[in-house]
Amino acid sequence: MNLDPKTTSTTAIDATSVAHETRQADLRRLGLIGGLVLAALGSLFAAPAHAQDIQSAPSFVDDFKSFDKSRWYVSDGWSNGSHQNCTWSKGLVELSDGVLSLGFEKQKLKDREFACGEIQTKQRFGYGTYEARLKTDTGSGLNAAFFTYIGPSDKQPWDEIDFEILTKDTSKVQVNAYIDGKGKNEKLVEVPGGTDKAFNDYAFVWKKDSLRWYVNGQLVNTITDPAKLPSHAQKIFFSLWGSETMKGWMGAFADPGRKLSLQVERVAFTALGEPCQFPESLVCSVKELGKTN
Repeated sequence: MNLDPKTTSTTAIDATSVAHETRQADLRRLGLIGGLVLAALGSLFAAPAHAQDIQSAPSFVDDFKSFDKSRWYVSDGWSNGSHQNCTWSKGLVELSDGVLSLGFEKQKLKDREFACGEIQTKQRFGYGTYEARLKTDTGSGLNAAFFTYIGPSDKQPWDEIDFEILTKDTSKVQVNAYIDGKGKNEKLVEVPGGTDKAFNDYAFVWKKDSLRWYVNGQLVNTITDPAKLPSHAQKIFFSLWGSETMKGWMGAFADPGRKLSLQVERVAFTALGEPCQFPESLVCSVKELGKTN
């Protein structure tokens, strides 16, 4: 797919932000957050293009027993552009019984008829293993995503690594990567049993010389071309949103008539060379992940 960047700006944590996104043929997301948080962290995570090593925030596991406000920023009060038919709402980011839910529902908010949920880390992460355990709803015209991103709003080139579930077809997930705003690395892969029937494990392993995606522990895609490998530390995002204009990619939007959700049971980042952090981690079963480049 041909995906192009947008311009965004945010101020401080939980403040209203304004953003514009572009995606497929003429629209795509660009990350957020600047202001006070990045001013404090900027020197720690600044990394030159094509650096041999990427500076990174520490390894972590979040099982959502509670919501860590020091880790997560909640998008609230804005949308990513005219293609997005919902406004981000902190009211649609909920925690219950160890599961984080990002919602999508009919709720007029600002100039949109629907509201939706998104979170992103305040810190940036580099080479390592990224893992999330997710369950989606089903519905045409919706995108449930686990991805990493950095871009011009953070004074960096646009790099991104994606898992995107287009819930018009919950038998598949799309993986992709962007380097300096250039994509065309997308691949649709099967999710046995579907993304909506049970929780599934999604992971990617990002190294200096390779990028590999896994679904339920099985390798589903690999990139080793140096020109197609991201080289800048990124933030981790989860989002659920809809569109009435991107029919060719996401399907024709249909009002689901009920609240939908993307459920997140766990997310983890394990830096290269560090031990696995929980028994089900991909790092525990793939020995080579404990070695640095």
